[in-house]
Amino acid sequence: MTLRTSVKTRSKLPDVGTTIFTVIGQLSAQHNAINLSQGAPNFSCDARLIDGVTRAMSEGHNQYAPMTGLRTLKERIAGKISDLYGTHYDVDSEVLITASASEALYSAISGLVHPGDEVIYFEPSFDSYAPIVRLQGATPVAIKLTVPDFSINWDEVRAAITSRTRMIIVNTPHNPSGQVFSKDDLEQLASVTRNTDIVILSDEVYEHVVFDGEAHHGMATHPQLAERSVIVSSFGKTYHVTGWRVGYCVAPAALMDEVCKVHQFLMFSADTPMQYAFAEQMTDPQSWLSLSAFYQRKRDLLQSLLADAPFRLLPSAGSFFLLADYSGFSAESDSDMVKRLIVECGVATIPLSAFYADGTDNKLIRLSFAKDEATLRAGAQALCRVTPR
Repeated sequence: MTLRTSVKTRSKLPDVGTTIFTVIGQLSAQHNAINLSQGAPNFSCDARLIDGVTRAMSEGHNQYAPMTGLRTLKERIAGKISDLYGTHYDVDSEVLITASASEALYSAISGLVHPGDEVIYFEPSFDSYAPIVRLQGATPVAIKLTVPDFSINWDEVRAAITSRTRMIIVNTPHNPSGQVFSKDDLEQLASVTRNTDIVILSDEVYEHVVFDGEAHHGMATHPQLAERSVIVSSFGKTYHVTGWRVGYCVAPAALMDEVCKVHQFLMFSADTPMQYAFAEQMTDPQSWLSLSAFYQRKRDLLQSLLADAPFRLLPSAGSFFLLADYSGFSAESDSDMVKRLIVECGVATIPLSAFYADGTDNKLIRLSFAKDEATLRAGAQALCRVTPR
């Protein structure tokens, strides 16, 4: 029997439907395409993590963790941040383990943004920011990064700030462009928020994936910004286990108190065995300090393999991503280009327009190099087969 309902519904997100990501996923499966689209590793994590989770389960750590997270894990997060960035967070009141970085983003926006508020964010952007803001009855205010360097025009930010601006969302290293904040960006952000009640929500899930010897300029490296920031990071991105769905955030106690109020009713606590495994893994600082070199080798490999391809590759200073400009050989929309690459060449990528609310098309596609060497080689070979149109 097929059930049907006569209940009338009213959507909170009426314009959210099937995304290009779903379309790409279905088309990729149909054509068995090489996956350079998804920002998730296709290689195994450290076996010690699997052993740690198994051991935690065997030892009976299978019930709820404390609401804010396993204390040992929080201590190690606070210690890492202090060592790397010089800001000290109270373990009891300023560190929260969440069920993914996405849950941390939702809890922060929901806890700190109110109906009628405005939230500034930068496009292209991770696709969850604006919908979460809208769910609070607030208004997302998009500012487009300059192309092709994907930098912030801080004069535009100043002009966009109003008495209703409650939050600015930043993302460094940046998905999808691969660009990173500079020290000047931090000073500019400090300047535009000084003497205001604006909260900064800083998505720093790729904090340990910064290339070419550069440092990560996150909010915790700047005392004034740290005082008004909720900083979000991800164990999934750091330890190649995106499916485990564990992240964390840090913030001053007054901000964290509001974030926790949402978290406790949304998830209450993140998965317990994984927290034990991460706490154990964090006794080895190389587990995160080695990441930049690890992913830089993958970036460099993909760049070298595409040297003779018709694409113009944009610089990637961090994250798992590389942008490719095809405007020199095709006038197709980026969505059409991505679909053609799947059908004709057997490789899946992402159109950059998917990261803009208005579908802005800069003739750029996003490639993920969070893949094993065989996949990168096969994907690059497929991309080299694209023909002008």
